[in-house]
Amino acid sequence: MNPSGDVMKDSSVNLTCSIDANPAAKYTWYKEKQLLLSGEPQLVFTSVQSSDSGEYYCTAENELGKTTSEYVSLNVKYGPQTSTLSVSPSGEIVEGSSVTLTCSSDANPAANYTWYKENEDSPKASGQIFTITDLRPEHSGNYYCEAQNTRGRRNSTLNLTVVAGKSVLIMNIIRLTLVVLMLIPLVVLSLWTRKKKKTLSLNSEPNEAVEMMEVDSCPGYENSTTAAQTQDTEEQEDLV
Repeated sequence: MNPSGDVMKDSSVNLTCSIDANPAAKYTWYKEKQLLLSGEPQLVFTSVQSSDSGEYYCTAENELGKTTSEYVSLNVKYGPQTSTLSVSPSGEIVEGSSVTLTCSSDANPAANYTWYKENEDSPKASGQIFTITDLRPEHSGNYYCEAQNTRGRRNSTLNLTVVAGKSVLIMNIIRLTLVVLMLIPLVVLSLWTRKKKKTLSLNSEPNEAVEMMEVDSCPGYENSTTAAQTQDTEEQEDLV
């Protein structure tokens, strides 16, 4: 094989089979026991592809006999191809549930995977599978998977939308109802307190008026009593 070793995608590769034979041998090429070409001592790839990777061998045959070569491994290296993203379960993603994101990409050597969320610098996870549990609305957004190996990298994006479930809506309604029920006694107590203060204020005003009237009436009464006592005394003196 020329060149030998690992081969980059889209490069050219030549496989050559030769044997000393008389009369001249006829050559046949195989890929993993599948017949490829017959009659030529060379198998030429002008632009090798990932599908060309595999084990190759040739046979040489003339009228006096047949022999088979050793296997030659053609390993085509290439960066990640278009990545595929999937989400499970599919369909509507409900708040409080869990979701699994899976990223796959054809690459040789095998790709490493890193997960990111849009507008966030730090990676969210690494590995082909990314699981998010106890989903919340803030988990919504675009997620992308970066597939990378020594030959290149490629990104693929997936949008995740989390919707409120029925149970969450019911809980929110219950919470709102409890808040209202707690506020009602406070409002009633506040109104009753204000009414009580107003009533006490109205009741205190007549009492103050009565007290003032009593205070005003006392001096006149004392004066009339004193005058009557004085008159009685004078009459007693006259009699004497």
